[in-house]
Amino acid sequence: MLDIKFVRENIETVKENLKNRGTKLSLDEFLTVDEKRRKVLREVEQLKFLRNNISDEVAKLKYEGKDIKDKISEAQKISQKIKEYEIEVNAIEEESQKILLYIPNMVDISVPMGKDDKENVEVRKWGDLPKFDFSPLPHWDIAENLDILDFKRAAKMSGSRFVLYKNLGAKLERVLINFMLDLHTKEHGYKEMIPPLMVNADAMNATGQLPKFRDELFKCEDDDLYLIPTAEVSLTNIHREEILKEEDLPLYYTAWTPCFRREAGSYGRDVRGIIRQHQFNKVEMVKFVKPENSYDELEKLVLNAEKVLQLLKLPYRIVLLSSGEIGFAAAKTYDIEVWLPSQNRFCEISSCGNFTDFQARRANIKFRRSKTSKLEYVHTLNGSGLAIGRTFLAILENYQCKDGSVVIPEILRPYFDGIEKITANK
Repeated sequence: MLDIKFVRENIETVKENLKNRGTKLSLDEFLTVDEKRRKVLREVEQLKFLRNNISDEVAKLKYEGKDIKDKISEAQKISQKIKEYEIEVNAIEEESQKILLYIPNMVDISVPMGKDDKENVEVRKWGDLPKFDFSPLPHWDIAENLDILDFKRAAKMSGSRFVLYKNLGAKLERVLINFMLDLHTKEHGYKEMIPPLMVNADAMNATGQLPKFRDELFKCEDDDLYLIPTAEVSLTNIHREEILKEEDLPLYYTAWTPCFRREAGSYGRDVRGIIRQHQFNKVEMVKFVKPENSYDELEKLVLNAEKVLQLLKLPYRIVLLSSGEIGFAAAKTYDIEVWLPSQNRFCEISSCGNFTDFQARRANIKFRRSKTSKLEYVHTLNGSGLAIGRTFLAILENYQCKDGSVVIPEILRPYFDGIEKITANK
């Protein structure tokens, strides 16, 4: 969340940020509550001043040997009133904090202003687009012809937006997970974790999923636990309510987890195939860093995600998201989009963002400066490294052959025991 002091002192700047993000949120309630808080605090200060004066009078009367009972009684009444006001202030502060939970992060000055993806800025491209001497098929047709994905049986079990991986399809999914984890741990310096897939409301609140995106989440009502929409939630909460040492930063974590999303706002979008599923696999990267390094760390994070696609030789592009496209908790975000031949377009396969101290404030994650012992909030970053299902489908589409087979990327072949192609009879 934003620093409440910052919001109070920069209300017009915060309003402009909401406008730039296209966020329809009135700050009137916050201003009303905050004015009530200031009014009560003024009353408290006046009562404390009055109580101090009475204390001085009591001391004087005592010195003169005069009766102090009435003054003591008056001071006690004032103290009681101060306690009542302080309880009211605490309640008002809680109300202010609840409002703050709905205010998004401030976008960085380098973020292009715009209302939607039309204002996103392409940063760079990599790789040559594949050329076919036949009409490329979409991944769902390729997969069903090869008998590696089964949508009908998955729907029988779970409904729409689920898939059953089969045969070499199941193996390709598993191989991609291992390949990405091996790359990030061996070459990029991340520590591998296996976090819980179910977390409590505090964990969801810490990373910004609650309360704003409650409708997007799957909840286990009987246990008051939520299925994670991304490993970002679990990994970021590793250090919730902790004070880290400066010398231990930066901390890099990676994890593979299934992810669970209702996709409540995506009705009618990507209904075929595995682009948008209720359950999907993803390898996530999370960083805890010092504030002065966070934007450099963001650039490194993007390079870590890019490396996966480069090794797989999948063409992609990097786009810097506009203010209207950027996520609720992020200050700056790059999307990595992989090429899909059947749709003649790039499709998001990773989103890498710097959340500055927004999540750290919600999660109360700080570090102590070695020289000054000063406590500061860390900056958190995260990015997909990568979404497994979308990598899977990008391989099918970019490596498809005229005979319906799919060539296995060279970098993955050691995992396949010498198999170089996925064919209908394998």
